[in-house]
Amino acid sequence: MSTYPNAAIATAATPTATARAASVDPACAEPLPVLGRDVTVPLVTGGEVTYAALDYAASAPALQRVWDDVAAYAPYYGSVHRGAGYLSQLSTDLFEQSRTTVAEFLDCRPSDQVIFTRSTTDSLNLLAAVLPADCQVFVFETEHHASLLPWGDAQVTYLNAPRTPAQAVATLERALAEREPYGPALVCVTGASNVTGELWPVKELAAAAHAHGARIVLDAAQLAPHHPVSVQELDVDWVAFSGHKLYAPFGSGVLAGRADWLQEAEPYLAGGGASRKVARRADGGVDVEWHTTAARHEAGSPNVIGVYSIASACRALTEAGFEDLVARERHLIAKVREGLAEVPAVRILSLFGDEAPRVGVISFVVDGWNSSHFAAALSAEYGIGVRDGLFCAHPLVRTLLGSEPQAQGECGAPEAAPGERSLNAIRVSFGAGTPDEHVDRFVGAVKELVADGAKWRYRTEEGRCVPAV
Repeated sequence: MSTYPNAAIATAATPTATARAASVDPACAEPLPVLGRDVTVPLVTGGEVTYAALDYAASAPALQRVWDDVAAYAPYYGSVHRGAGYLSQLSTDLFEQSRTTVAEFLDCRPSDQVIFTRSTTDSLNLLAAVLPADCQVFVFETEHHASLLPWGDAQVTYLNAPRTPAQAVATLERALAEREPYGPALVCVTGASNVTGELWPVKELAAAAHAHGARIVLDAAQLAPHHPVSVQELDVDWVAFSGHKLYAPFGSGVLAGRADWLQEAEPYLAGGGASRKVARRADGGVDVEWHTTAARHEAGSPNVIGVYSIASACRALTEAGFEDLVARERHLIAKVREGLAEVPAVRILSLFGDEAPRVGVISFVVDGWNSSHFAAALSAEYGIGVRDGLFCAHPLVRTLLGSEPQAQGECGAPEAAPGERSLNAIRVSFGAGTPDEHVDRFVGAVKELVADGAKWRYRTEEGRCVPAV
């Protein structure tokens, strides 16, 4: 660690969002400032409107605080761990201090490692690469593909979608108890569904895993931006999340947790930074001594700006106060759900039922509409950005949709595989930067589209539903 101070950056990066007072009425609380809040977009029917960004579950907008911090640091940018100059030393300090900030944000154990990656997907692929031999992996079919697919040659048991939190725990306990042989095992589970927004019983699943000699990794991509995540309280072995969902869209992610499997495995990537010492052998080859710290799995020049932006977002959310952020989000969730409940043609998708706690992620279908057509109309005619499709969670959405017919309308979803029916849903998602006006406009637009239909004609172009011109 360098002794160079980063006071210049800390002074320049004055926060633009101040911490909220305790017990703020969620109906009156202001959203956190984010980039793009004043962007206007054209409507196919004429004129312009302020864009309502309601696709936070895919990528959240950058917090203004994060943008300002990054802009203040940018003139001081330098190589990390590799330079003797002032800017390199300062950037190294900033990089390592960011690691400490993230560890504090996640309430990590003192012995845990924080490794910077590109995304949640990259983090889970890294963990998959360090699994011990003969490790068995247990994952629910309800997971995002980032959690469902990385496990390579491991023996994977895919668990059926549970319909209650208690059933999820019982399903996992039964699967772990029946596993043969009784060797190393890993459970991978989401904290909040990227399809339904429902919170999963992570602490109970962790207890079940540990009771049966297994470890557990938490996919917190949809949880960390909305709720505090404590590694120690939840008693998970690892946690993974992405900066671009945490209001820090600069290409970095995090894997944090137990060090032993990480230290014992070959580096995820071989190269500079991961190696501590490299020497030629007499036979012409090379001997390599790898780092045992987080650097072992951070080969190459680190994404300093991406890492610093994550640390900035962690600080901003902590200072804003998760208690108030959660309360305000619940207020928005209630607005959307109550508004959609007034439209008989709308069906909200859920695993655990209406009363299940959830984050600001809601998926639904509309009778008589293909979801791609409906989402295109929301964008083109109302300036509202949502997501349609299967949300990189194909097994879950197919389970939730079952065999219900979806009208194709004027255009539909991307073509299904031969013999399959095209299935897709609409997802609206929001967070700390969403104003009430955006969700009010969304609910009003849904009601108007269902009652009056689209004002414009649409067609399918390269698998997407777009306005016809």
